[in-house]
Amino acid sequence: MKLFLKIFLWFMVAISLMVGVMYFVTRTFQTEPMVNRWERSTRNQLVVYAGTVEQIARSEGEAGVRAFLTRLRDLEPPREVDLVAADDTIWFGQNEDVVDSLDLIARTRVSGKAETDLSADERSIAAAPVNFPDGRKFVLVLQWERAGPQGGLFFGSWLANLRLIGILLTAFVVCSLLAMYLTSPIRKLRNATKRLADGELETRVAAELGRRRDELADLARDFDNMAERIGSLITSQQRMTQDISHELRSPLARMNVALEIAKQKANPESAPMLERIGTESMRLNEMISRILMLAKLESGSDDYEHRRLDLAELVKDVAADADFEAQANGKVVEVSAADKCSVMGSENLLRSAIENVLRNAVRYTADRTVVDVSLSSNNGHAVLKVSDHGGGVPQDELANLFRPFYRVGEDRTRRTGGIGLGLAIAERAVKAHKGKIAASNVNGGLQVEIRLDTV
Repeated sequence: MKLFLKIFLWFMVAISLMVGVMYFVTRTFQTEPMVNRWERSTRNQLVVYAGTVEQIARSEGEAGVRAFLTRLRDLEPPREVDLVAADDTIWFGQNEDVVDSLDLIARTRVSGKAETDLSADERSIAAAPVNFPDGRKFVLVLQWERAGPQGGLFFGSWLANLRLIGILLTAFVVCSLLAMYLTSPIRKLRNATKRLADGELETRVAAELGRRRDELADLARDFDNMAERIGSLITSQQRMTQDISHELRSPLARMNVALEIAKQKANPESAPMLERIGTESMRLNEMISRILMLAKLESGSDDYEHRRLDLAELVKDVAADADFEAQANGKVVEVSAADKCSVMGSENLLRSAIENVLRNAVRYTADRTVVDVSLSSNNGHAVLKVSDHGGGVPQDELANLFRPFYRVGEDRTRRTGGIGLGLAIAERAVKAHKGKIAASNVNGGLQVEIRLDTV
């Protein structure tokens, strides 16, 4: 689960808990006591009304009682007023008004005191016993619209529902903004880390975080310090490697001159040793040349030529040279497909990349096997695949093949004469052309794929 979603959900849970606690506290310590107080007030008021009816009955008779009940019915807010006799006949009011109050009337007769019924949502009913001077017993019933608290804090009315929807929408927007605020610098740090891992040593991220002064801004500044330190170390290492290679060439050249003089004066017994020294000198010279080329490519310099190249012709030309060398060792390089496509770049660099990949395949493919070369053009990309039959490499070491001086098998590599620079140079050359190179195990061998943009 993404960090953004985690932070968002945690904020939403926190706000939901806050709303739940608020509702519980309001319901427990505010709404319920208010309802109880309102119920007591209603009961007391009805007792007063019942007492008034009894006094009027004694002083003014039934006419006075009817007049009082009529005035009581016409008060604001509007209400229904009924006076029910002991045999459930309506002495004042209407029959349909007391249909829903029969249980309350019976309960009032049994208890002999005022009773209330607040079970309905929109109205309240209260009843109280009334005794006329002549001994007749009645029950005074009042019904009116609910004057107490309407619904709850979040449920029970459209206003409460609207309040709840407003809180949820606000929580959604606020949680989204907070999650975005917290995860945005992390995404920038992640992208910067990927760029640094891809070799962009000038990558810095603190400036992208603006005026933040929190721990994430501190982390960004630490990242910049680390990137600057790593960049400085790598640059120094590349410069040192390049300087050492240059310095080695002069004594190597003098040694070759001395070797040629020694060969002219050598006797038959020492000739094989001098030939071996010459072979090792040639390998050392080749290694220095490759190190210099690798150092130049890793420096990121863009001073090589850019021109339109026929990639198919270049691949065929390099494959023909590789096949000539491979046949001397009982191997074959075969171009199975060569779609016509053109790329923009340096012929020398691309030739070097393809040559290194092909020579690596020829070096490790089994005897009397074919190294297959195919070039296809698809959707603006040129895809070159070189497949050998050398048994492949362990899956977890495929990504390391393009590291300088990396050897999959020490003994095997030493036997074949590889120094671990060919694929590294190819990778840098392809990257210099904004292309991609990758290795995989296919049909018991290693397949290297180069992908370039066509023009």
